[in-house]
Amino acid sequence: MAGRRPPVSSSPVPNGGGHRADVPGGPLLEVDHVVVQFGGVTAVNEACFTADPGTVTGLIGPNGAGKTTCFNVISGLQKPTRGKVRFQGKDVTSMPVHRRSKRGMGRTFQRLEAFGSLSVRDNVRVAADIHRGALAGLLPGGGHGKNIDALLERVGIAAYAQERADSIPTGTARLLELARCLAGDPKLLLLDEPSSGLDETETDAFGDLLRDLAAEGRAILMVEHDMDLVMAVCDTIHVLDFGSIIASGDPAEIRRDPAVQKAYLGYSDEDGDADGHTRTDLPAVTDDTLVIPAVREGAEA
Repeated sequence: MAGRRPPVSSSPVPNGGGHRADVPGGPLLEVDHVVVQFGGVTAVNEACFTADPGTVTGLIGPNGAGKTTCFNVISGLQKPTRGKVRFQGKDVTSMPVHRRSKRGMGRTFQRLEAFGSLSVRDNVRVAADIHRGALAGLLPGGGHGKNIDALLERVGIAAYAQERADSIPTGTARLLELARCLAGDPKLLLLDEPSSGLDETETDAFGDLLRDLAAEGRAILMVEHDMDLVMAVCDTIHVLDFGSIIASGDPAEIRRDPAVQKAYLGYSDEDGDADGHTRTDLPAVTDDTLVIPAVREGAEA
């Protein structure tokens, strides 16, 4: 799109999963047997996964699988029925949203949450002021004008700095959400469909930016339906279906997993007919030909 530059990556990495940065220590985030029930409906069922510093972790699955509900539990918007969330080794299951944010959690949402009447630059300034505290606004220029401009440049939207947030394209608004999130310098980034609205070139540049952010020691947990992006940037992928984790592994393992193939494609290499014979009327599924459809979520997962 005219006016939007590709995100700036200070240390580009060739495409392909498995780009874990060499960061010491255990998991930054631990989701431990989380269950979420709404009445008689189980939205999340015994979900267990982690996110490590220096890595990009994917959380994928069909519409209604429970991905956004998991994000809500992690960020504190939804109390789990059972289970624990630990961040930096501390149980934060009962911790309110603002305290999790102060500890280093940052999140973007499926639904764009920018202040529409403010400029792009002022949206990032507000986010930075909130994280710095009440006295930040008393400093000349908020005390961080250069940092704000650097963030806009880094995510590739500096050209839109003076535009109202409600007038920019959807893809640019997604990058604005990321810039606002980065204004708090989070240790954990929770990104909910961050590439929605980006074209192919911009998505490739965005993948470079994600790897660069992870290389700085952050843990990135991403819900995304663009499988090319997921397979290119994620070190580990967890697949959620009907609220349960049905597979976990690196991109190559996820591509080969029959349960994942069935969840997305309706069949797998192991399917046969009623007599147990291998069916011959289905196209072969191989590592080279398997493409998981990129279905966009129209409702909360």
